[in-house]
Amino acid sequence: MIQYLNNIHHKDSKNFFLIAGPCIIEGEDMALKIAEKVVELTNKYNIPYIFKGSFKKANRSRVDSFTTIGEEKSLEILKKVGETFNIPTTTDIHENEHAALAAQYVDVLQIPAFLVRQTDLLVAAAKTGKCVSLKKGQFLSPESMKFAVQKITDSDNPRVAIIERGNSFGYTDLIVDYRGIPTMRNYAPVILDVTHSLQQPNQSSGVTGGRPDLIETVAKAGIAVGADGIFIETHPTPETALSDGANMLRLDLLEDLLQKLTRVREAIL
Repeated sequence: MIQYLNNIHHKDSKNFFLIAGPCIIEGEDMALKIAEKVVELTNKYNIPYIFKGSFKKANRSRVDSFTTIGEEKSLEILKKVGETFNIPTTTDIHENEHAALAAQYVDVLQIPAFLVRQTDLLVAAAKTGKCVSLKKGQFLSPESMKFAVQKITDSDNPRVAIIERGNSFGYTDLIVDYRGIPTMRNYAPVILDVTHSLQQPNQSSGVTGGRPDLIETVAKAGIAVGADGIFIETHPTPETALSDGANMLRLDLLEDLLQKLTRVREAIL
């Protein structure tokens, strides 16, 4: 996928690429602060980088959960991040009409895991001509992602990648089957979504839990089995984040992780 992004840096470094940012756009200052830090680190370790932030969260456990500071406002912030640092940006879309809207502001359209079988949504994203990342549903086998990829390529868009984010393990946990990464690489580049793979959904409180203490373990294993990219949600203070704080990586811990992952990548090349 990254070969189609003209504004991505370190493309020829042979390192994994990184998708990182806050779960949701909370404001311009915070988005720029996070992007600035991650750009600094990815330049230091020669990592191709795509900034991520949701302009709207449609999949919430409770009706009173935070969803957006405003759709257009959030998209404008994503555009400003991309222009300020000359980096590609990505956001998730949830409705067919979101595809054309978000494509005006970002470089990569992300299809959420629960919606990856929605043919019309995938085709709408593909028809924009933007890169499309497909999150594997928690309920899907790696082999089934071949057909999701085909929906994009059959719509005359070769710019597609798959995001692994774990499979349902009982009602309230997820587990990554690392055997699926080489399988899915037969269909498209594969990105391991480390932080969402450590979610603990469907908690009795209606607020998703997580295991951020396992971020390093899961990320190292993903690089070791050949993941092309790593997806990490990060925030200066996850405990105050408006969405998914329970499984995000604290921003000041990111450098140590990227340094270790870079060494793992070097060891397997």
